[in-house]
Amino acid sequence: MQTPREILSDLWHLADGDAAALSAVTLTGEEPQLPSSFRVAAAAQASIAASGLAAAQLWQMRSGEAQEVAVDMRHAAVECRSERYLRLDDKPPPPAWDPTAGIYRTGDGRFVRLHTNFPHHRAAVCKVLNCAESREAIQAALMQWEGEAFETAAYAGGAVVAMMRSYDEWSAHLQGRALAELPLFTIEKIGEAPPKPWPAGDRPLAGIRVLDLSRVIAGPVAGRTLAAHGADVMLISGPALPTIPWLVIDTGRGKLTSFVELKREEGRATLRRLLAQADIVSQGYRPRAIASLGFSPEEAAHVSPGIVYVSLSAYGHAGPWSERRGFDSLVQTATGFNHAEGQAASVDGPKELPAQMLDHATGYLMAFGAMMAKARQAREGGSWLVRVSLAQTGRWLWNLGRIADGLKTEDLKAEAIKPLLEELPSGFGRLSSVSHAAKLANTPAFWARPAMPLGSHPPEWPTRI
Repeated sequence: MQTPREILSDLWHLADGDAAALSAVTLTGEEPQLPSSFRVAAAAQASIAASGLAAAQLWQMRSGEAQEVAVDMRHAAVECRSERYLRLDDKPPPPAWDPTAGIYRTGDGRFVRLHTNFPHHRAAVCKVLNCAESREAIQAALMQWEGEAFETAAYAGGAVVAMMRSYDEWSAHLQGRALAELPLFTIEKIGEAPPKPWPAGDRPLAGIRVLDLSRVIAGPVAGRTLAAHGADVMLISGPALPTIPWLVIDTGRGKLTSFVELKREEGRATLRRLLAQADIVSQGYRPRAIASLGFSPEEAAHVSPGIVYVSLSAYGHAGPWSERRGFDSLVQTATGFNHAEGQAASVDGPKELPAQMLDHATGYLMAFGAMMAKARQAREGGSWLVRVSLAQTGRWLWNLGRIADGLKTEDLKAEAIKPLLEELPSGFGRLSSVSHAAKLANTPAFWARPAMPLGSHPPEWPTRI
């Protein structure tokens, strides 16, 4: 079983990082930190450390100054549950899930998970089932269905669901087999452009402009991480797009936030103007959906030569599910995690990981890939595409191995979390939130801008120093 340092080394090598840089990283703490049979804490530590080391490397490119990077495993695991620990004026978060979300049985004895936190997804499920929007009505209707048939019909109907599979079932599935041929993430050159000069600034990403086109957790965590190292991150949303308010607050730290209506040509023109002046685009919508609006990676590289384009998908960019919608909880269900944790816990049915681990680790891998691609752009020019997916992150986590009796680990108590929290002002009230776990010796990570309600800023980049 690999050590956390060996896991980090593999990530660094996959991104073509200089092996000598790894000597600057200190990793502390031991597994397990959270109750799971999977190595969630090691995955948290390695993914955050990779992003922190990338930031340190960018700073060295800009300034000539090397620095130490330290990541504690407990702090990393806590940051990968940051939404749980957020407090707004000392108040805890509301319930995370819609009452109709969660696990149901189907008529053939299978389990399916429904993601109904957005009203249109809940309505789509009930339209397919021809039932009322209640747990009781949904469960009764599902007893008339076979699990896989419902999964297929629900996706075709615009719903977001997953049937629980074992790891062996997923590995034999066409999508599982397609992903087995892919690396954890890819960084590839997609166009020619001269190297961009670094703007002035005293932080690794100071003056670097990032368009954040994402919602929920993974993509927003990537933007939050880039902001923690000094980037000007602008979250683009639409006034009619459904959101999960608590996640908007938690992942909004450090960002500007603007409304741009991409269904109108005026809004698309605004985004093209912002894109032309951007350095990085991070997007979490389905590839075909964003391409249909005129913002595919190739189109972005045409509008903004030298762009780094980071694309997140649920199930990967190859295979029959490459266009399928998905969230962390559903990918856990479809790819074997819920089944395996249930077996490890000796329960009849699925059991979730103790964090939205696929989301959070993917977010840090997105930020890592963005920074490593930006380093290559600065050295050799070009436009670059980084591709990451929740399912590939899951495959990586699975391959890290299992922890015997890991589920017997006691969950972290409030006194263990308290030293990792910081108080910040915001446009919502006083926040208590998890600080960033990657500690850089000379350019400490912090959020220079407060979290603000969506649409608080005009769609204009701040002036570079």
